[in-house]
Amino acid sequence: MPPCLLLASTVLFRKHRGGGRTLVRSAALAHPAARPEQVKPQLEEKEGKTFDVFTAVEFKTQVVAGTNYFIKVHVGNDEFVHLRVFRSLPHENRPLSLHSYQSSKTRHDELAFF
Repeated sequence: MPPCLLLASTVLFRKHRGGGRTLVRSAALAHPAARPEQVKPQLEEKEGKTFDVFTAVEFKTQVVAGTNYFIKVHVGNDEFVHLRVFRSLPHENRPLSLHSYQSSKTRHDELAFF
């Protein structure tokens, strides 16, 4: 197989592989599941406070038995939180769930998988 076709097939395979991760993307391009408004009440309950500002800045995805969305969210002033939101497979028909989160983040903190 010519090297260029081998490389192209490898990239395509990795893109759709379970557990595969994407690069950081702008939240403006996000799938609705990567928009954090649906899990805001879950975070507010866990943190014991409300957020007047709650704006997604960027996100990454990880394909598992569903999709994990890692989302950097601006919550006011210079404060950010990183969310791990799980979207189940379509046939399961479950709402988005806040799997975990990291608080006390800054705009420059890398959005990592956790």
